Amino acid sequence: MNSRRAFIKQSVIAAAGLPFLRFSSKNSVPYADTIGLQVYTVRNQLQNDPATTLKTIKDLGYHQVELMDLEIAGEQINICRDLDLKINSSFINWNHITGGWQYVGAEAPEAGMEQLIELAAEENLEYLVFGYMRPEERGTKDQYMSHIEALNLAGEQCKAAGIQLGYHNHAFEFEPIDNEVPYEWLISELDPELVKFELDVFWADIAGWDPVALIDRLGERISLLHLKDKKNGTAVTFQEGEVRRKTFKELGNGVIDIEACIQAGKRAGVSYCFVEQDQSPNPIRSIETSVRFVQNL
Repeated sequence: MNSRRAFIKQSVIAAAGLPFLRFSSKNSVPYADTIGLQVYTVRNQLQNDPATTLKTIKDLGYHQVELMDLEIAGEQINICRDLDLKINSSFINWNHITGGWQYVGAEAPEAGMEQLIELAAEENLEYLVFGYMRPEERGTKDQYMSHIEALNLAGEQCKAAGIQLGYHNHAFEFEPIDNEVPYEWLISELDPELVKFELDVFWADIAGWDPVALIDRLGERISLLHLKDKKNGTAVTFQEGEVRRKTFKELGNGVIDIEACIQAGKRAGVSYCFVEQDQSPNPIRSIETSVRFVQNL
């Protein structure tokens, strides 16, 4: 191991204030023995040293990770395979659905979703997840309906390959447009057999919706959960750009009833739960705190 790699490894561990040990759950709380991490939480650490970061995730007691973008995650996939760190789900570049390639200065790829689905099948993924629309792409009902049509089509393609497509929410879907709530359009127009929901409990909560009630309402239409906590006293907002960094809290350090969300997920038949914390001054320490919370419920 060269000196730079050794320094990064020690920095990752020291920043967390943790011994480099692996922990495992000894209780029967749902999902404790399959708990995953959405790696967006540690995106900077992954960029600096993916091998050390993923091993730390494994040693902290996470059983799987959810990738940020399947198409550019080849190195991470290989490392996870060596660590026996499962990958059952990955986000996709949302432009495959919205068609907004011009916003990132790129042309639409010729293969598109077909090639992406082939890659997911090769890696034995169970889920591909669509997770964002740019503000320019979500201002009207017609725009939403166009994306819903594209999602249903992509969901049909995924289903033919044995993969389930999912929709991950932020808060903007709950902001009314002409006195209608876009999330209700998603519920009514997405084909339940082709597109399931990955509910992010933080974003639903910060938009003023009760995540437990929403999980119970959607039932078997939810396949995945993102677990994250919210600072006490946070005002309702629909725009993710308005959320301050300190609003994101480790599981158990905020006001969202995470245990109730987990139990609701169990009732609904959710397949997997993923810890995520969009912002943290110390992501490694944060993911340790969150996984301990789940293990100790």
